[in-house]
Amino acid sequence: MTSRERVRAALNHTAPDRAPRDLWALPYISLFRKKELDDLLRKYPLDFESPEFSPGSSDKDLQKYARAGTYTDEWGSVWHVGEPGVVGEVKEPILEDWSRLERFMPPRNATRTEEWDHVNRMCEASTKFMISATCARPFERLQFLRGTENLYIDLAYDTPEVRTLISMVHEYYLNEVSLWARTSVDAVMLMDDWGSNTSLLISPEMWRAIFKPIYKDYCEKIHREGKFVFFHSDGNIEAIYPDLIEVGVDVLNSQLFCMDIERLGAMYSGKITFWGEIDRQRILPFGSPTDVAAAVHRVRKALDRGNGGVIAQCEWGKDNPRENIEAVFRAWE
Repeated sequence: MTSRERVRAALNHTAPDRAPRDLWALPYISLFRKKELDDLLRKYPLDFESPEFSPGSSDKDLQKYARAGTYTDEWGSVWHVGEPGVVGEVKEPILEDWSRLERFMPPRNATRTEEWDHVNRMCEASTKFMISATCARPFERLQFLRGTENLYIDLAYDTPEVRTLISMVHEYYLNEVSLWARTSVDAVMLMDDWGSNTSLLISPEMWRAIFKPIYKDYCEKIHREGKFVFFHSDGNIEAIYPDLIEVGVDVLNSQLFCMDIERLGAMYSGKITFWGEIDRQRILPFGSPTDVAAAVHRVRKALDRGNGGVIAQCEWGKDNPRENIEAVFRAWE
C-alpha cells in the first residue's frame, strides 16, 4: 500500500496493511535535535505530510521559535518566546481593550493563485496522505485576540462584543477551510484545546450552544469537497466526543491518557478514527521504553479492532528521549 492508500483504509475501517504512522515533532526537535529526528524517520517513515504555500515556507515559519524574544502574528497579537524551540504565549493580545474592535480587521486569507498551484503540485506529486498546512482554531484564536481570562469573562457574560468577534473569526476560518478543501489535499485540519486534565474548560452546554454549530459549518464545507476532517484537541474532552462525531469529525487526536481509554474504545470504536496518542505528560518524558510499549499495548487493546480506525501517532517533546519515541513505533509494529 502507498501511504495515501494506507491512511484511507484506516479511515474507512477497511484493514490497512499496518496502522499509519504520524509524528508531531515540536519545534525544539526540528531545530536542535534534527539528526535524531532524521535518523528516526529513516527507520520509521511517516504516512502523512502537509504541503507548503511556497518552497521553504515551513522552514521560515519554524525560525520564529529558534530564539527567545517576541514576534507579532498575522492578526496583530504579540507572542513571547521564553525558550528557544518552545512555542511561546500571547502576552499582548491585540484586542485586550474592546475599544479597538471597531477598527479591527482579520488578516486576508491566502488567495494568490501561484501559492495554491504550488500546494496542488505538492499533493499530486506525493504518495503521502496530505493534510492542510493550516487549521481552523476559533476558540484558541479568540484567546489570542482577547487574552484567555478576558475571553472566559466575555463568554460568561455573553457580551455583544464577543458575539461580534466570534462571528468575525468564524467567517475568516470558514473561508479558509473552503479554500483548502478545494485544493488537492486529502484532509483539512481543525484544532482547539478544549480540556483541562479533568474536564472541559467551559460547560458542555455552552460549548454546544456556541462552538458546536461552528465546527458543523466547517465539517460540512470540507465534506462537500470530498475531503476528510482531522481534529485535534488537548485535555479531557470525553464530554464532547459524541458531539464531534455528530458534526462530522472523521479523525480525532486527543489526550487519551487524560480520559478512560477503555470506555472511549467501547463507545466510539468504529464511529471515528483515533489519531494517537501516547501519554506525553508522564510516560514519554519520564517512562522507560518498556513503559512506552505497555502504553501502546493498552491503546491497541482498547481501540484497535484490526480493521483500521487507529493511527500510530505520538508527540516528540523537547526533553523526550529518542528511545521512547522509537519504542512507540516499534510497539505498533
